[in-house]
Amino acid sequence: MKSTPVAKGATVAPASKEIQPVPLLITVAVALIIWFIPVPDGVKPEAWHLLAIFLGTILGIILKAASMGTMSMIAIAMVAVTGVLAPGNPGKSISMALSSFGDKVIWLIGISFFIARGFIKTGLGSRIAYLFIRVFGKSSLGLGYGLGLADLVLAPAIPSNTARGGGIIYPIMKSMSMNFGSFPEQPETHRKLGSYLTLNCYNINLITSAMFLTGTASNPMCQKFAKDLGIDITWMSWMWAAIVPGIISLIAVPYILYKIYPPELKKTTGATQMASDKLKEMGPVSRNEWLMLTAFILLLILWITGDLFKIDATTTAFIGLVFLLLSQVLTWEDVKSEKGAWDTIVWFSALVMMGSALNQLGLIPWFSGLVKAQIGQLSWTMAFPIIILVYYYSHYLFASATAHVASMYAALLGVGISVGIPPMLLALSLGFCGGIFGTLTHYGHGPAPVFFGSGFVDVKSWWSRGFILSIVLLVIWMVIGGAWWALIGVY
Repeated sequence: MKSTPVAKGATVAPASKEIQPVPLLITVAVALIIWFIPVPDGVKPEAWHLLAIFLGTILGIILKAASMGTMSMIAIAMVAVTGVLAPGNPGKSISMALSSFGDKVIWLIGISFFIARGFIKTGLGSRIAYLFIRVFGKSSLGLGYGLGLADLVLAPAIPSNTARGGGIIYPIMKSMSMNFGSFPEQPETHRKLGSYLTLNCYNINLITSAMFLTGTASNPMCQKFAKDLGIDITWMSWMWAAIVPGIISLIAVPYILYKIYPPELKKTTGATQMASDKLKEMGPVSRNEWLMLTAFILLLILWITGDLFKIDATTTAFIGLVFLLLSQVLTWEDVKSEKGAWDTIVWFSALVMMGSALNQLGLIPWFSGLVKAQIGQLSWTMAFPIIILVYYYSHYLFASATAHVASMYAALLGVGISVGIPPMLLALSLGFCGGIFGTLTHYGHGPAPVFFGSGFVDVKSWWSRGFILSIVLLVIWMVIGGAWWALIGVY
């Protein structure tokens, strides 16, 4: 067989090493240790063994022993081979290991990824961003608000906050910074504009991720785990609860960052002209952009009125995708090539399958009872902030919001319910934390590596400002939000 010739002077990029042997060995060792620990009283052996596989998978994701997809495939294989879900029945065992691939929540998030491709392919996402910059971009603070509003508009239909922040907002933000003399490769120019816009755009992305059920990939996972415990969260109920603390956060965060991490450049009148030039370059709104906008409006209407017409969020997502395919805004090749969507469907299915099975096998109720015995004397009003703070600040230990949600959400929700915290209040509060706890670190959420990778913000500045914003966001969401939730009957 002939080898493929390499052009003279060309360099061949080394193949990426997906499997990391040492972290993988650590992962396997920890899983085996948990597996062979004597099963505690009150726990079924198969539940304990599934826990070993589940925690091993989470640890592998955290340590980056392999990609999330590879770790998920390993987990599915181990669940099937060990028969923990159907002892002595190999055929049923593999069926149960694959059961979550048919879950409607999995397909909601997967199809929303396909729809998000339409915003990027048609250019509608960038056009929306430039329109806001043209209106608000006369100052650096206004530029922060303009980019934030663009993220807000796009968030309901783009569930990958990495695609939304990294694929649409970040390139525009970086271009704006460089046009005003703030260059990533020149540290002395970072504080001119780039540093402020980087932290602002990242944190706004987290807020909009928390505001909509379809704002980030981990939100539907929360919905699924809550449903397993008898708590029904709809797209509308999530948005309605998040709307007030979300809007207050969107107003507060750019201004607070402007004060605690101010840009040297205050006036950016040239940004409006740059946005106008970009819009002229894009030309008039194309047919496909109009069709994409129509699909977006249709999705929002059906998501908002779904309860009234008995159309759930997943059915709405299918309707939107079919509309885009029939109108040829998207092709089937676009759908097939959307690797992020198929990747998410795989790892999402594996984690949801194991998380749901742990509840069905009684491990979550057992753990809840164990913790209740320790804190059962506390009133729910005392237990609620403790659970929220533990969940929020434990995110320092996680490099993946999904891994954090998968490993702790259902367990803490079960604990909280067992001590009397109103179920819907806790389910939504923990769900919202799944977006905003990303403010803590430069690895805390999907878009973090993209924004941090720009080089505009050093680690110390990121962590210190992130900690300040964590306090601000917790006060807004749990105090002001709590008052709003009481008013609308969440508890």
